[in-house]
Amino acid sequence: MSQPPLLSASAETRKFTRALSKPGTAAELRQSVSEVVRGSVLLAKPKLIEPLDYENVIVQKKTQILNDGLREMLLFPYDDFQTATLRRQGRYMCSTVPADAQEEAQSLFVTECIKTYNSDWHLVNYKYEDYSGEFRQLPNKVAKLDKLPVHVYEVDEEVDKDEDAASLGSQKGGITKHGWLYKGNMNSAISVTMRSFKRRFFHLIQLGDGSYNLNFYKDEKISKEPKGSIFLDSCMGVVQNNKVRRFAFELKMQDKSSYLLAADSEVEMEEWITTLNKILQLNFEAAMQEKRNGDSHEDDEQSKLEGSGSGLDSYLPELAKSTREAEIKLKSESRVKLFYLDPDAQKLDFTSAEPEVKPFEEKFGKRILVKCNDLSFNLQCCVAENEEGPTTNVEPFFVTLSLFDIKYNRKISADFHVDLNHFSVRQMLATTSPALVNGGRKSSPALQDILHEAAMQYPKQGIFSVTCPHPDIFLVARIEKVLQGSITHGAEPYMKSSDSSKVAQKVLKNAKQACQRLGQYRMPFAWAARTLFKDASGNLDKNARFSALYRQDSNKLSNDDMLKLLADFRKPEKMAKLPVILGNLDITIDNVSSDFPNYVNSSYIPMKQFETCSKTPITFEVEEFVPCIPKHTQPYTIYNNHLYVYPKYLKYDSQKSFAKARNIAICIEFKDSDEEDSQPLKCIYGRPGGPVFTRSAFAAVLHHHQNPEFYDEIKIELPTQLHEKHHLLFTFFHVSCDNSSKGSTKKKDVVETQVGYSWLPLLKDGRVVTSEQHVPVAANLPSGYLGYQELGMGRHYGPEIKWVDGSKPLLKVSTHLVSTVYTQDQHLHNFFQYCQKTESGAQALGSELVKYLKSLHAMEGHVMIAFLPTILNQLFRVLTRATQEEVAVNVTRVIIHVVAQCHEEGLESHLRSYVKYAYKAEPYVASEYKTVHEELTKAMTTILKPSADFLTSNKLLKYSWFFFDVLIKSMAQHLIENSKVKLLRNQRFPASYHHAVETVVNMLTPHITQKFRDNPEASKHANHSLAVFIKRCFTFMDRGFVFKQINNYISCFAPGDPKTLFEYKFEFLRVVCNHEHYIPLNLPMPFGKGRIQRYQDLQLDYSLTDEFCRNHFLVGLLLREVGTALQEFREVRLIAISVLKNLLIKHSFDDRYASRSHQARIATLYLPLFGLLIENVQRINVRDVSPFPVNPGSTLKEESLPLPAANPLVTPQKPGIALDNSLHKDLFGAISGIASPYTTSTPNINSVRNADSRGSLISTDSGNSLPERNSEKSNSLDKHQQGGALGNSVVRCDKLDQSEIKSLLMCFLYILKSMSDDALFTYWNKASTSELMDFFTISEVCLHQFQYMGKRYIARNQEGLGPIVHDRKSQTLPVSRNRTGMMHARLQQLGSLDNSLTFNHM
Repeated sequence: MSQPPLLSASAETRKFTRALSKPGTAAELRQSVSEVVRGSVLLAKPKLIEPLDYENVIVQKKTQILNDGLREMLLFPYDDFQTATLRRQGRYMCSTVPADAQEEAQSLFVTECIKTYNSDWHLVNYKYEDYSGEFRQLPNKVAKLDKLPVHVYEVDEEVDKDEDAASLGSQKGGITKHGWLYKGNMNSAISVTMRSFKRRFFHLIQLGDGSYNLNFYKDEKISKEPKGSIFLDSCMGVVQNNKVRRFAFELKMQDKSSYLLAADSEVEMEEWITTLNKILQLNFEAAMQEKRNGDSHEDDEQSKLEGSGSGLDSYLPELAKSTREAEIKLKSESRVKLFYLDPDAQKLDFTSAEPEVKPFEEKFGKRILVKCNDLSFNLQCCVAENEEGPTTNVEPFFVTLSLFDIKYNRKISADFHVDLNHFSVRQMLATTSPALVNGGRKSSPALQDILHEAAMQYPKQGIFSVTCPHPDIFLVARIEKVLQGSITHGAEPYMKSSDSSKVAQKVLKNAKQACQRLGQYRMPFAWAARTLFKDASGNLDKNARFSALYRQDSNKLSNDDMLKLLADFRKPEKMAKLPVILGNLDITIDNVSSDFPNYVNSSYIPMKQFETCSKTPITFEVEEFVPCIPKHTQPYTIYNNHLYVYPKYLKYDSQKSFAKARNIAICIEFKDSDEEDSQPLKCIYGRPGGPVFTRSAFAAVLHHHQNPEFYDEIKIELPTQLHEKHHLLFTFFHVSCDNSSKGSTKKKDVVETQVGYSWLPLLKDGRVVTSEQHVPVAANLPSGYLGYQELGMGRHYGPEIKWVDGSKPLLKVSTHLVSTVYTQDQHLHNFFQYCQKTESGAQALGSELVKYLKSLHAMEGHVMIAFLPTILNQLFRVLTRATQEEVAVNVTRVIIHVVAQCHEEGLESHLRSYVKYAYKAEPYVASEYKTVHEELTKAMTTILKPSADFLTSNKLLKYSWFFFDVLIKSMAQHLIENSKVKLLRNQRFPASYHHAVETVVNMLTPHITQKFRDNPEASKHANHSLAVFIKRCFTFMDRGFVFKQINNYISCFAPGDPKTLFEYKFEFLRVVCNHEHYIPLNLPMPFGKGRIQRYQDLQLDYSLTDEFCRNHFLVGLLLREVGTALQEFREVRLIAISVLKNLLIKHSFDDRYASRSHQARIATLYLPLFGLLIENVQRINVRDVSPFPVNPGSTLKEESLPLPAANPLVTPQKPGIALDNSLHKDLFGAISGIASPYTTSTPNINSVRNADSRGSLISTDSGNSLPERNSEKSNSLDKHQQGGALGNSVVRCDKLDQSEIKSLLMCFLYILKSMSDDALFTYWNKASTSELMDFFTISEVCLHQFQYMGKRYIARNQEGLGPIVHDRKSQTLPVSRNRTGMMHARLQQLGSLDNSLTFNHM
């Protein structure tokens, strides 16, 4: 390494040290110094390794793969993905789209909307998708372990003396039991009699080595020494024995002796026998396991697959098979997976879980059931002629309910009309002939069978919906009666509380006359209101009652006046001034349960839970007028096409055309022709008691008003296809209320006289008119009146019309459209209209189309959400038919705009539903259309060009998930529908698409690496989406090509990048490596030359050679990147280690690879990790497991470093030149019990420690010199390989911290545990002595890092106290009570030796 950079680094160090006196700047300086240092030491960018041509390799090695016993680890399954159609589920008994709507529809927009509501859901299912997430999302992942087997450690013995031992046994989770038993005399020479039984307290306890003892005591104080013990591992069986005593049982021992015990009751006896037998069963299984492990050194399954012809397999195949199955079962059931004990595996972390995506469904606000029970006035009598019958109201009344929101000053629901009159009162009205349900929509005959006219005629229950509940919403009841005169005159009798029988008779007489003569006309009478909600959460205010019934004021009738009255509702002083009518309105409200039965929606379509019995009352849903803001809008899922008409005001005080025009009634009709004899359409929703649909409707009449106001709402079912002739016709009548008999002999009594006509064409520029309109009134109605046009200068076009009051706009009328097939938005309408024109043969002009596409950016947000699937479908259709790049790019810009709007309104769930369920690629016709995936990829590339509009490209980055998901689905549907899935991978897509994908990856990655500071959110999302896309490409495309895209991505990153870029890179690798077929992608198989290799012949790679990284591309890349990251600062190292460890945890928990042989094969992919850890052995070798913030146990003295310690990046000198490279024989002697561990090595311990951190296992008794060490190196693993994970000699020497070391060691132990014995022996044979020493150093560090420090130590840590120094008791092995203590003593000696070394350097 060159000198100048190091000098500058040391200068930086001095600056760093000086600045430390300033508090609070250390971390900042450390970061900046670290970056300067990393800049000064030239970290070479690792060269990219060209991946293998995956598709060719699996063809060339087909025979080898098919002959491999574990071929499922090498091949993708055939049925990896498929498309599926899911039936659209709705709430309704039948489709909401009228039977003939599809045929009637002519406009493209209406047709496409209907198609949207009729279409089923289109899905792409990935069979193994459950395996493509983090390990926490794996299917069948065993729940986390609640308890581990009980172990009692010597280090805890002292602590336990102070505790109740019984509680200890129970809290550790083994099998425990205690209780009083009678113990027979154990001396077999004396015959056991009844009297020889002694009562003792027995306690069953599990020892540290897993065996069980049955201890007995004189009393229940089991903290003392027991009087005796029965060792259950010598017990052969437990049987009942009632010869000497009742409830007795016998424990038969191996030495033919037995113990006789007796319980107090049969239940207790059976409990003891069951518990003891369970323990014997466990002991037996453990013994069998040990025997098997002793008999067969190699895993049977492994040896069979490796073609071994010796051993059990060849002699007794059946026995071998059953033994193997039993062994696998036992292992899977009883052995705890290593990673279960890892704290990270136990953490619940759902950050990476994808949100659950549901199909579009009809959603409602807070739903309220309104039950109308009764309306009664104080003025009552019997209305029957013979005065027999109940006392009722003296005349019919009609109630209209609706919701008003005074916070936003608007009416928020349609009207719900109710007739609460008694049957006898209804008889007063002239009967109208009922009509069937065949109104505006042609309903199927089956529907008419379900909806009985009788059940529909008098609704009593309505369901209102409120999207934004709050306390300022009122339920308002308006009450009307039959027209009789002025409101004041009509209300007067109801406002007196005096004796009312005479008054009632008089009112009844007048009412009967009015009902006969003017039965179809109504007049306003009274109103009442009540609050609905207690709060904004939608809790119903069930205790609220309706206010008093206030008399209507003929000058304050409109909805605006009602909102003003309600604003004063909570001001008693204001309300007290209003005239009150004496009566009571009984209406209750309630919540609506999800399974509420027997209701119809606002178009009278019945729900699935609908009984066809005509007696069951039907509940009616009332349309909510949802506010037109995006966040409260849902994408439409059903057909609905209603127009609400509101006549508001007629100014007739200046008219001279008619002699009498005072009591004015308006008749509203909906017509499709202006010919003379044309009939109005029967599509107006009728009122209670009348037909369900009618041809006309009347507004309430005001007596003697020449400028009447109206509040009526007329609901119309619009035809599916509207045309220019559809219009509303208003006919005005003067109604004669005067019923005097004067002059009746001369002429017939005329009830109504026509006093004018008005009309309102429904369409203007192809859209339904919905703003408030001021319309002139005509005195006559000639044929063809719609064609009338003023030409100016007194001339006109069309028929002669006599205008009232000089054709001034005398009528004010407004309409409200609630339609899921017509849009009010001009831009959207124009776009679809242009598309229709060009599709029907008109030549599509690119520039014209671009103009309409650009105008879509001005589309209203709520319209965009409401018609989301229809709009997106059309845009994708235009994309595939675009002939010019400009059109394709502009389509994509609009889609970006739509997607961004949805996200900004927090409605991205709708987009997810669209992609997963609604999106369907157009049928592909090579000559006519292109594919969405190719066109969209090209357009994205153009938008991502540096010269393009950066705002649009930033939005594309931020919301790129949507575009990549569409690409993925389009690719899947294209492959399956065009049967391309059967082709070889490299023939499935054209070269142009491969080029487009490569370009988009190359375009996108620089955006990610350059915008992470200015636009972190966009680059983070783009990075994740790209990873998901590339991961999914492995399922569809040439896999070698996908590997190249990963290389293209990685090439944009370099060592020394800012932390954020490391986060991005490892997030990318995490996602890609989570592919469900990650193992087959890495081809865990031998890559030898010449003949087909057998697995045991293979040359295993223990270091990251170029060859390894090429053949096992993903795992090679990941390990290289982890190796590079280990040279970075702590945050980066943690990210890298966590990605690697989580991947290994996933392999460990994956039930597809549960067997030993599968795990061993996986381990071969990770063997180079040994080399990686050995390179960093100095940094891992930390024996001090204290979690306290002390100097992290660096055993290398700082002054012994050749350079200042503050610079962690140095070229390490191999320490310990004078050390022996062989393991000390005395040490092995201590383990085997041959020699004392305290021999020649002890005096030199200090020097060993200072010289080399491996000192505890390396003898100082060295005879080797440096040249020999180097010559041995030639026999190491690097013999024919370019070793090293990094490709340069710069290695950091700063210690890793506790969590990093533990994670790396867990990975090391997992591979060590999983790898086959052959692989391990091969490694030991190939490794150089120094590598072997490092290997065992790492193994020994595992002992230190994972040693059990005792309960007291853990408790003190949790309380934040300092560490305690233990007396030298074993900390890593369970105490053995009933076995020979010789081995234990030796291990304890070894532990003492080891710890004496450690404590010298605390």
